[in-house]
Amino acid sequence: MVSAVVVSVIVMSALSLLGVNVMFAILIAAGIAGLMEGLSLVEATNMLISGMGGQANTALSYIMLGIFAVMIGYSGITGFLVKSLVSALNGKRSILLLTIAGVSCLSQNIVPIHIAFIPILIPPLLHLFDTMKIDRRGVACALTFGVEAPYIMIPAGFGLIFHGIIADEMKASGMDIPLSSVAYSMLLPGLGMIIGVLIAIFISYGKARGIPERDHVFINEAAASVESGLSFTKRHFFTIVSIMCALIVQLVSSSLVLGGITGIILMFLFTVVPFKEGENVVNEGIKMMGMIAFVMLIASGYATILKETGAIDELVKYSTGILGDNKFVIAVVMLLIGLLITMGTGSSFGTIPIIAALFVPICATVGFSPMATAALIGTAGALGDAGSPASDSTLGPTSGLNADGKHHHIWDTCVPTFLHFNIPLFVFGIIAAMVL
Repeated sequence: MVSAVVVSVIVMSALSLLGVNVMFAILIAAGIAGLMEGLSLVEATNMLISGMGGQANTALSYIMLGIFAVMIGYSGITGFLVKSLVSALNGKRSILLLTIAGVSCLSQNIVPIHIAFIPILIPPLLHLFDTMKIDRRGVACALTFGVEAPYIMIPAGFGLIFHGIIADEMKASGMDIPLSSVAYSMLLPGLGMIIGVLIAIFISYGKARGIPERDHVFINEAAASVESGLSFTKRHFFTIVSIMCALIVQLVSSSLVLGGITGIILMFLFTVVPFKEGENVVNEGIKMMGMIAFVMLIASGYATILKETGAIDELVKYSTGILGDNKFVIAVVMLLIGLLITMGTGSSFGTIPIIAALFVPICATVGFSPMATAALIGTAGALGDAGSPASDSTLGPTSGLNADGKHHHIWDTCVPTFLHFNIPLFVFGIIAAMVL
């Protein structure tokens, strides 16, 4: 049997590595998957378009946040952060990368805004990265670690949702497990990610790296304000008020779209950004986050084709039907299936319900404990979130790091994060399955 999932994911990955824009790589992969499952190109295209609505809210959220981020950069307030980092961490590349990883972790639980902070925090720091000759691949690894490791290990914020999905899907398939046990079962896989980010920061990307010059202009008042001196003005005060109001609206309404719109409106009303500059900041915001929004939409359509045609179910059933009773082999195959699915769909949360229904009976039959089963399902879902061209865990870091056109999504984000996180996740996921 030749799986449409396997073939299409390999095609998508190969095209991306060869330099084909990730949006077109996903479109081609989706067409191949549809054709292999018996659809015509017209039917596959229609199914892809119909499925794009699944990420419409996320895509619009990213656009609004991109515009808001450009406005914050325009205000110059992030210059204070840049100046403090320059004075405190000048020459301390590894410490700065660890700081970025730590701040990123807060976005998953303390202030659950996921990748929304990246276009606000990272573009103003690009000048600092270049000055310190920081390898942006290390920054990408730090950011991806911060938006993925907490939901794997910590049962709060997005982690509570992730662990809850695992527990609910296992229960629905006939294996009860307390939510606290799910959290314990994911500590070993999470430890693998910690090891991965430390290797990235201190070994792989800890050395100085020059960044090539490219012709690209983007709004970044922060770096300029550091060079010219800083003074706190009412413009900065109103920017802080706008940020706090946007955050409050987002938390109360659970809507990033409403939060972003609130911040944008207030920045105009407070004249932090003049109305005459409105078109420029909107264009810059769309330029920064438009690609990630379209990729998320197309990835949702691609995932719809894989699900609706039964391609994923076929892959899981075929693979699990020939496993036998060797626990090690079963663990390896299950994790590979999770890697393939998440690489294609870009959604670790969406992968769990797909695989749990068939994984749980097999794990129960061969004698895996509930905690070992949870570790397998959770790790299989998380694998591929780092490294997938269509994942927000990689698209988010690229959106910030490529604001000046000096960062490549595939070679500078996806490949480094794939190597440093998926390999240790795979190894520690197998260890967890065998010892729990």
